[in-house]
Amino acid sequence: MAVDPATIDLLVMDVDGVLTDGRIWYDDAQRELKGFDAKDGAGLKYWHRAQGPRKKKKTSAILTGRSSPLVERRGAELGVTVIRQGAKDKLPVLREILAELNVSAERAAYMGDDLPDLPCMRACGLSIAVADAVEEVRATADWVSPCGGGCGAVRWAIERLLRAGGLWDQIMSQYA
Repeated sequence: MAVDPATIDLLVMDVDGVLTDGRIWYDDAQRELKGFDAKDGAGLKYWHRAQGPRKKKKTSAILTGRSSPLVERRGAELGVTVIRQGAKDKLPVLREILAELNVSAERAAYMGDDLPDLPCMRACGLSIAVADAVEEVRATADWVSPCGGGCGAVRWAIERLLRAGGLWDQIMSQYA
């Protein structure tokens, strides 16, 4: 259901395979470790700073099937205020997020990499896949990032969304 990317106000992302490369490490104390890309983090900060013509700030949400304290920590560092973990069936949770943020599905983009992401991708106005997503996700996506999960794919999507909305210059002006 591709819509004009300039109308997107909310970016919803999976974690493992999107914000990370999908690998999960455990140390000797059985603590979970994940690697997050700093470029994706910077992109999310730019996204949250951007303000569209309706004076509405861009927002983001994390929606993942697994649960990890690392996701809460990383989300908080990046200003992601809506984080839903342990969602085995993601579509009802996505609908709750949309209602909570008062954003229509048409004004939301969903970024995923695997089969559980498909219902959410189909429900949102814009669907985005990482380069190394499974075939069915790439085939469903309106956009496919040239980057794999955890390797700048979120940053790529954010830059493309901000450019489409004429907001990239707003971000760049802070660094002129």
